[in-house]
Formats: sequence, structure tokens, C-alpha cells
Amino acid sequence: MRPQSPCDGLPVNILIEHFSVTAQIIAWLLFILAVAVAIWRAPWYHLRETASLNILLAMIVGIMVVWTLKAGFAPGLSIHLLGTTLLTLMFGWAFAILGIIVVIGAHMLYAGSGWVELPMDALLLGLLPAFVSFTVFRFVDTHLPNNFFIYIFLVAFFGAGLAAASVVFVTSIVHITSGAYTAAEVWHDYTRYVPLVMFPESFITGMLMTLFVAYRPEWVSTFDDSRYLKDK
Repeated sequence: MRPQSPCDGLPVNILIEHFSVTAQIIAWLLFILAVAVAIWRAPWYHLRETASLNILLAMIVGIMVVWTLKAGFAPGLSIHLLGTTLLTLMFGWAFAILGIIVVIGAHMLYAGSGWVELPMDALLLGLLPAFVSFTVFRFVDTHLPNNFFIYIFLVAFFGAGLAAASVVFVTSIVHITSGAYTAAEVWHDYTRYVPLVMFPESFITGMLMTLFVAYRPEWVSTFDDSRYLKDK
């Protein structure tokens, strides 16, 4: 796999020129709707505390840096860590979506690119993994016992891996249906490397969440230490 430098294109996954004007308009409408709902549903009161705001900003900056470390065989088919599950579990799906949009926007400004790719990148790298991660959390929280290890291994480790895999598979489908690449090309250059996306995302997210819930559970909005830790 060929390493790429931070200036060798954006660490995003869409070749927008292969999409029709109609598809781009639909993407913009979905993007605007997602942003509006995220702004409406975001728990802004959490950011009244300086510590919470600083942690969120630090994580966004950290994800910006991590996204410069990427690899890939072909334009648009890049592999890199997401960080979306971590943001979702720490601050909720709404802040995760908004945070990833900030990350994408920062990389676009750095690269001096246009903004036409923003909605599709945000939907794939922000909305999709945030939805998957939060769905896993809600299922575990609703149907399984309140257990520390269940939360860590299913919500953090498994949830992060599943979210990363969903991005790879949906991005593959989008590239094939848009005509950017054939199915064989996408499989050879991108989809078959899904373990290289899942395992690092799962391991890093799981390890960080283990540290946070063990030492700073108040930082994690999806973790209630009174349910998971006390009297266990």
C-alpha cells in the first residue's frame, strides 16, 4: 500500500466529478438536513463547562492530525482512521457529526480545494459512522446488562470496527454506482483492505474509551458510572 503525504490530496473518499448534478443537489439537501438536526439535537449545555469544550476541541484537532496519516492505491480510495465513534461515545452523535464536518472543512481549507465534495464526505465520514456507532450503543444499552466489559467490548471495540467497515462498504458502493471505478477495481484497491481499517479503528477507540471510562467517566456522555461501575 502506497503511503501518501498530507498534500497528496484530501483524506476523503469521494470523486465528486463522477456524480450527476442531481446527485450532488440531493447530497447537499441531505447534508443541510443532517447539520440542522445535529445543531437542534446537540446537547449544547455540556459545553458551558470549559473543560468539556476544551476536550471536544482537543479531540477535533487530534482527528485533524490523524487524518493526515493515510494510505491508498487510487484517488478517492484512501484508508485512514476516522475517530467518529470516539466522538459519538464521548459527546453524542450530534457533536460527532458537527465535529467531523469541522475536520473535513479544515482539510479542505488546508488543501485549497473547493467545497463541492463537502456534503458527500460529511455524509460518509460523519453521519454514517455516527449513526452506526450510536445504533450499536442504543442496542447494547437497551437489550444487554449494564456491564463495564460489555460496554467496552461491544460498544467501543465492536462499534468502532463496525462503523469503520460500514464506511468502506458504502464508499465502495458509491464509487461503483457513480462509475468512478469498476467493482473489480474497487475490490482490488480498497474494499478487500477493510480489516486494515477495522482493526486500528477498533483497537484505538476501545483503548481510549477504556481509559476514559475508568479514570474520567464524567467525560463520556454515553457512559453512566452509577449504572456500569457502582455496586458491581
